[in-house]
Amino acid sequence: MKMPLSTRELFARLIKCEAEGEGLNGMRAVASVVMNRVHVAYGEYQRVCQGDLRKVIFQPRQFTCVMEEVYGQYNPQNIYNMRPDELHYEIADWALAGNVLWGVANSLWYYNPFKPTCATIFPITGTGTLHNRIGQHCFYIPTERYAQT
Repeated sequence: MKMPLSTRELFARLIKCEAEGEGLNGMRAVASVVMNRVHVAYGEYQRVCQGDLRKVIFQPRQFTCVMEEVYGQYNPQNIYNMRPDELHYEIADWALAGNVLWGVANSLWYYNPFKPTCATIFPITGTGTLHNRIGQHCFYIPTERYAQT
């Protein structure tokens, strides 16, 4: 019988899976966005997740690394297959302590466009506007439309 993973363990695995190749600042940026979703006081993330990190991590269709299947295929790079290193736990603890990477601000979304430019709006619903790019990831702060979600 599998033991359930602690919230800290899940967070460290998510950081590794979503941003390990982005270096320290890239991993801190992703961790910051996750915690921004925990702390946002309005909109979809507040309504659905209610300040609960586990609910943020497991909210459907938010993080590819939480999906065991992507486009009908098994996703081997998922949080259940990740084995975090001490650094991933340190970043999780850093974010859990209330730290936010300066370049992220109140961003609620990020993605890797796999090209040199970032879309000005993300997600497609128009709820985020480009704030910054850190490494390969583009970061988006909420628009007024997000408040209505």
